[in-house]
Amino acid sequence: MEKIKMTTPIVEMDGDEMTRILWQMIKDELVLPFVDLKAEYYDLGLLHRNETKDQVTIDAANANKKYGVAVKCATITPNKQRMEEYPQLTEMWKSPNGTIRSILDGTVFRAPILVDCVKPVIKTWEKPITIARHAYGDIYRGVEIQTDEPGEVALTFKGESGNKQSVLVQKVDGAAVWQGVYNTESSIRSFAHACFKYCIATKQDLWFSTKDTISKVYDGYFKELFDEVHNEYKAEFARLGLEYFYTLIDDAVARVIRSKGGYVWACKNYDGDVMSDMVSTAFGSLAMMTSVLVSPDGKFEYEAAHGTVTRHYYKYLEGQDTSTNPIATIFAWSGGLRKRGELDGITGLVKYGDALEQASLDAINAGVMTGDLVGLVEPGFQAKSVSSKAFIAEVRGRLAELLG
Repeated sequence: MEKIKMTTPIVEMDGDEMTRILWQMIKDELVLPFVDLKAEYYDLGLLHRNETKDQVTIDAANANKKYGVAVKCATITPNKQRMEEYPQLTEMWKSPNGTIRSILDGTVFRAPILVDCVKPVIKTWEKPITIARHAYGDIYRGVEIQTDEPGEVALTFKGESGNKQSVLVQKVDGAAVWQGVYNTESSIRSFAHACFKYCIATKQDLWFSTKDTISKVYDGYFKELFDEVHNEYKAEFARLGLEYFYTLIDDAVARVIRSKGGYVWACKNYDGDVMSDMVSTAFGSLAMMTSVLVSPDGKFEYEAAHGTVTRHYYKYLEGQDTSTNPIATIFAWSGGLRKRGELDGITGLVKYGDALEQASLDAINAGVMTGDLVGLVEPGFQAKSVSSKAFIAEVRGRLAELLG
């Protein structure tokens, strides 16, 4: 068949460990045979980020702003253990996702990928639950210090006008750790606008939750700004029969567990990180969770919601055949190429994205899947565990049939 032509490049951000291996397999088997790929490539592997002092991450994010659509492989955010594992690292580099989100000022929307043969752990859930995760500030932009003697810490603001505000954080009589986090009005407003617009586009209710009973100023500010932005969308929500409501995050968790699904749940940055893992696991597998970063001016970055699958990577290095689930990474490619097709008016590219996802789901529903899903299928369903390579080959065969 003739390959599908592209007119505008997508930004390709490569990653780390097992997902990097899968990334190349997917590209070789499921993308390049069918699409005349135009991509601006950035290597966001940990060692290359270290070599460039993380400038490559900034360059990739700016390329995303330029071209509008990016696809990203999972990457390592180093901690102390990783510093020992990779002794050549010169710094404990920040999360590349956090850097990209900050530059794009976007909101992350994460939703589970549903298959007929795997039912949610929560039996009342009938529809996907989409997590809208604020992508700026909080602990991801926080500063921290560790002290080893008695003393005190104060939080001080010095305005350009000369205004000064200060509050005592705490006095301690021994060793302690301290953390400072922040957010901005513009970023919170962008987050709120993105959530309301996404719900209107997908015709879903919007839930928003924080803990303003405890964090009366910080979380309270989020609630206040969401209420203000909501006023701009009230009429459209009413016309579409959609609901917006705010509740405390602990109450939201209880409501989510009792719900039928089918709504967008907006969370602050860290809350969204945790709750998206909870939702994806309860729906089946963390490897079955899509993630798209959407900026206020309509830029998109598609990625898998999971990490680099370190355990499988070391098995792979030992020469073992691994059964790592590639679905979320496949859906990053399908989502990015479909969006590129939508923006450029290339019908064939849109159909290709749809067909790639359909072929992947058809393979699973036919009983061909990776090991993580075999233990989750419904009783009586005949399933066999295959390697990642064999699964991708199965998807390729089905994709070729769908594309004729």
